[in-house]
Amino acid sequence: MANIKQQIKRVGTNEKARLANASFKSGMKTSIKAVLGSTSKEEATSLLAVAYKKLDKALAKGFVQKNFVARKKSQLANHVNSLN
Repeated sequence: MANIKQQIKRVGTNEKARLANASFKSGMKTSIKAVLGSTSKEEATSLLAVAYKKLDKALAKGFVQKNFVARKKSQLANHVNSLN
Protein backbone atom coordinates (compact mmCIF):
# COMPACT_ATOMS: atom_id res chain seq x y z
CA MET A 1 0.00 0.00 0.00
CA ALA A 2 1.19 3.49 -0.82
CA ASN A 3 2.34 5.93 1.83
CA ILE A 4 1.82 9.07 -0.23
CA LYS A 5 -1.58 10.72 0.18
CA GLN A 6 -2.18 11.23 -3.55
CA GLN A 7 -1.28 7.61 -4.32
CA ILE A 8 -3.67 6.41 -1.63
CA LYS A 9 -6.39 8.43 -3.37
CA ARG A 10 -5.43 6.96 -6.76
CA VAL A 11 -5.67 3.42 -5.38
CA GLY A 12 -9.21 4.20 -4.23
CA THR A 13 -10.31 5.74 -7.52
CA ASN A 14 -8.71 2.91 -9.51
CA GLU A 15 -10.63 0.35 -7.46
CA LYS A 16 -13.88 2.26 -7.96
CA ALA A 17 -13.28 2.41 -11.72
CA ARG A 18 -12.36 -1.30 -11.82
CA LEU A 19 -15.64 -2.24 -10.16
CA ALA A 20 -17.64 0.01 -12.49
CA ASN A 21 -15.89 -1.43 -15.55
CA ALA A 22 -16.45 -5.00 -14.36
CA SER A 23 -20.13 -4.27 -13.82
CA PHE A 24 -20.48 -2.78 -17.29
CA LYS A 25 -18.70 -5.71 -18.95
CA SER A 26 -20.88 -8.16 -17.05
CA GLY A 27 -24.02 -6.35 -18.19
CA MET A 28 -22.79 -6.44 -21.78
CA LYS A 29 -22.16 -10.19 -21.62
CA THR A 30 -25.57 -10.75 -20.01
CA SER A 31 -27.35 -8.85 -22.77
CA ILE A 32 -25.53 -10.92 -25.42
CA LYS A 33 -26.50 -14.16 -23.68
CA ALA A 34 -30.11 -12.96 -23.40
CA VAL A 35 -30.32 -12.53 -27.18
CA LEU A 36 -28.74 -15.92 -27.83
CA GLY A 37 -31.03 -17.59 -25.30
CA SER A 38 -34.28 -16.12 -26.62
CA THR A 39 -36.59 -18.34 -28.62
CA SER A 40 -39.16 -15.93 -30.06
CA LYS A 41 -38.18 -13.53 -32.82
CA GLU A 42 -40.07 -10.57 -31.32
CA GLU A 43 -38.35 -10.92 -27.96
CA ALA A 44 -34.97 -11.43 -29.59
CA THR A 45 -35.41 -8.31 -31.75
CA SER A 46 -36.10 -6.12 -28.73
CA LEU A 47 -33.16 -7.64 -26.84
CA LEU A 48 -30.96 -7.17 -29.91
CA ALA A 49 -31.38 -3.39 -29.73
CA VAL A 50 -30.23 -3.40 -26.10
CA ALA A 51 -27.24 -5.61 -26.90
CA TYR A 52 -26.23 -3.37 -29.83
CA LYS A 53 -26.39 -0.32 -27.58
CA LYS A 54 -24.22 -1.95 -24.92
CA LEU A 55 -21.69 -3.16 -27.49
CA ASP A 56 -21.44 0.31 -29.06
CA LYS A 57 -21.01 1.92 -25.65
CA ALA A 58 -18.32 -0.60 -24.71
CA LEU A 59 -16.48 0.24 -27.93
CA ALA A 60 -16.75 3.97 -27.24
CA LYS A 61 -15.38 3.50 -23.72
CA GLY A 62 -12.53 1.35 -25.00
CA PHE A 63 -13.50 -1.87 -23.20
CA VAL A 64 -13.50 -3.93 -26.38
CA GLN A 65 -11.99 -3.74 -29.86
CA LYS A 66 -13.96 -2.82 -32.96
CA ASN A 67 -13.58 -6.26 -34.55
CA PHE A 68 -15.04 -7.88 -31.43
CA VAL A 69 -18.07 -5.60 -31.65
CA ALA A 70 -18.49 -6.25 -35.37
CA ARG A 71 -18.22 -10.01 -34.86
CA LYS A 72 -20.72 -10.08 -31.99
CA LYS A 73 -23.21 -7.90 -33.86
CA SER A 74 -22.99 -10.23 -36.85
CA GLN A 75 -23.45 -13.34 -34.71
CA LEU A 76 -26.43 -11.83 -32.90
CA ALA A 77 -28.07 -10.65 -36.13
CA ASN A 78 -27.61 -14.09 -37.70
CA HIS A 79 -29.15 -15.73 -34.63
CA VAL A 80 -32.19 -13.42 -34.68
CA ASN A 81 -32.67 -13.91 -38.42
CA SER A 82 -32.56 -17.69 -38.01
CA LEU A 83 -35.47 -17.66 -35.54
CA ASN A 84 -38.99 -18.37 -36.80
